[in-house]
Amino acid sequence: MDDSFWALIGLILFFAVIIYFKVPGFVTRALDNRADAIRRELEDARRLREEAQALLAEYQRKRRDAEKEAEDIVAQAKADAEAMTHEAQTQLEEMVARRAAIAEAKIAQAESQAVAQVRDVAANVAISAAETVLAEKATGATGKKLIDESLASLKTKFN
Repeated sequence: MDDSFWALIGLILFFAVIIYFKVPGFVTRALDNRADAIRRELEDARRLREEAQALLAEYQRKRRDAEKEAEDIVAQAKADAEAMTHEAQTQLEEMVARRAAIAEAKIAQAESQAVAQVRDVAANVAISAAETVLAEKATGATGKKLIDESLASLKTKFN
């Protein structure tokens, strides 16, 4: 009996003890449990991946919606700015036109006042000159009569 024989006997006894204590069933159950655990982990991972993809798709949709909304806001802001600019320009033009009209009216009023003052001064000077001339040339009753007639005629012409 050599060592190989005793090694074979030991191996057979080892397998007999393993079978007697149902180690292959334990190993099979352990492997089955491990396989089930791996299967559950794979299913969880697949489910998580699907949820992540759905969440990613939702966030991408929200991002696109937000970008579109931002573009709409910018477009509306530009349109509002253009409308405000146009309105401000129109109001400015109207204000300038009103002020020009007011200035022209003031100029016309000042011009008419100046013309009236010049006429008044010219009339007063003419009256004074006429009185002086008539006073020097016309004396007595005839002079007085001419002065009264001249004054009466001037009053009717200027009024």
